[in-house]
Amino acid sequence: MKKLFILLLTGVISMQLQAQRYAVIDTRYILGKLPEYAEAQKKLDAFSVQWQKEIDDKQFELDQLYRNFESEKVMLSEELLKKREDDIFNREKALRDLQKKRFGFEGDLFKRRQELVKPIQDKVFNAVQKIAVARQYDLILDKSEGITIIFADPKLDRSDDILKELLGK
Repeated sequence: MKKLFILLLTGVISMQLQAQRYAVIDTRYILGKLPEYAEAQKKLDAFSVQWQKEIDDKQFELDQLYRNFESEKVMLSEELLKKREDDIFNREKALRDLQKKRFGFEGDLFKRRQELVKPIQDKVFNAVQKIAVARQYDLILDKSEGITIIFADPKLDRSDDILKELLGK
């Protein structure tokens, strides 16, 4: 009985797999072969280097200011000591803010990436959809960043069925 059930289950699964068409792509490979992506990446790298130099220069100034403060603090009055500490604190905060502005979530680098790379990624996505429809693929998986579904035929979506089951309708 158990063998018959396993055999029947295997047959049903294989028929379902044959009925659906799948494809696997590697978007990292595809993007790597596009000259406009390489150009966009060069521009992003140039911005990144420029902004990192700006941050490094400010960090160097801050380090110098701190070393000077440490060597002079025994000679400073209480008022001047407080003023210098506040200045160092404010500069440290400004440096952190600059780092966040340039490289943080939704910072300048993120915005530039959206500006330069997203149109190319959209172009790839549109090509994937076009091929998926033309060749009647039900599902296309992207293997570049783990396994990600990049295209799924809407007829495969069973979300409403699950909701009906959960809501008892």
